[in-house]
Amino acid sequence: MLVRYRFRFCPSAPQRRILAKTFGCVRYVYNRALALRKDAYAENKTKISYNQTSAALTQWKKEPEHSFLREVSSVPLQQTLRHLQTAYNSFFAKRAAYPRFKSKRGEQSAEFTRSAFKWDGQQLNLTLAKIGHLRIRWSRQFTSEPSTVTITKDCAGRYFATLCLDESVAPLPETGGEVGIDLGTERLATLSTGEIVPNPQFLGRGLARLAKLQHTLARRKQGSGRWHRQRLRVARWHAHVADSRSDLLAKLTTDLVRRFDLVCIEDLDIKGMMDGRHRARRMADVGMYAFRQMLTYKCRWYGKELQVVNRFFPSSKRCSKCHYVLQDLPLSVREWTCPNCGTFHDRDHNASQNLLSAGQAESARGGHVRPKATRVAGGHARRSVNQPALP
Repeated sequence: MLVRYRFRFCPSAPQRRILAKTFGCVRYVYNRALALRKDAYAENKTKISYNQTSAALTQWKKEPEHSFLREVSSVPLQQTLRHLQTAYNSFFAKRAAYPRFKSKRGEQSAEFTRSAFKWDGQQLNLTLAKIGHLRIRWSRQFTSEPSTVTITKDCAGRYFATLCLDESVAPLPETGGEVGIDLGTERLATLSTGEIVPNPQFLGRGLARLAKLQHTLARRKQGSGRWHRQRLRVARWHAHVADSRSDLLAKLTTDLVRRFDLVCIEDLDIKGMMDGRHRARRMADVGMYAFRQMLTYKCRWYGKELQVVNRFFPSSKRCSKCHYVLQDLPLSVREWTCPNCGTFHDRDHNASQNLLSAGQAESARGGHVRPKATRVAGGHARRSVNQPALP
């Protein structure tokens, strides 16, 4: 399967200059091609194709005022036009929003295809056209040759090389284990086995440090040297938080797919949960969407099964012993006793057990994860799931 491995590297001073020029040229070509397509459609309702933008790029290189486009490799410039075409295809297929102009602030990238780099698999040497040999920190092993190499500079000033590889992933041995996982803000994850993964709150623990850094940045004159240096300090702090969270989620999801053959989670409405003004930051600090993404592709890689339970399934309000469903259970209530059977429940552990049983029913027996709604005579209001349906 096609995978992408990212490695950090440290360019020399001349390489940083040519990379900065490459990023600028890629950004200029993308923005000018996007403006060309937008203006053509706004004025004459004419659609500009990829071939037309490619021909226009050839003409731009011949213009004396744009001679800088000939100082960098031509492959990243051609690839950015392909990326623009992909962005338009995604927009017309209603998979993404309309393409936007690239900014010189933020992450910068340039893609090199096989004709623009040399790869020595024996010595692990990667050489890019007009840039030279890269000093890469090889943090993992791979066997195939890269088909494309994407050079990225993030907001914190770090450089990364992303290699597109065709690797074979061996399935993990079966363990017979099954688990339900309930995600939250107080606890990162509560497993049906009784295990609790605490939430480190990488962002929340350092808010005082972030406030101090941003306060210093606000006092700097925008665009000055001290302003740029302070901006990098803020960006590096954010990068540290993001890397710490990503490392924790990667290790957690890998441990789950190694131990369990069936993993059951809830289909959470992350976007809707982030709309709340009081819980948005804490929700973002958990990284629920990244957790699901990692768990999805790792289960696919290693031959494990992932069941996503319907978001309307009452996992927290449903008793895992007698299946009685409470009519109301506020978020502030973390423990409750079932009025039907008297079982004492921890809210999160009870939810994880219900998610496991619902996922097992969906996987093995094809049962309904969400209880069927019944109607009241003369109307369409739903009755309680604990009451029998009217005849």
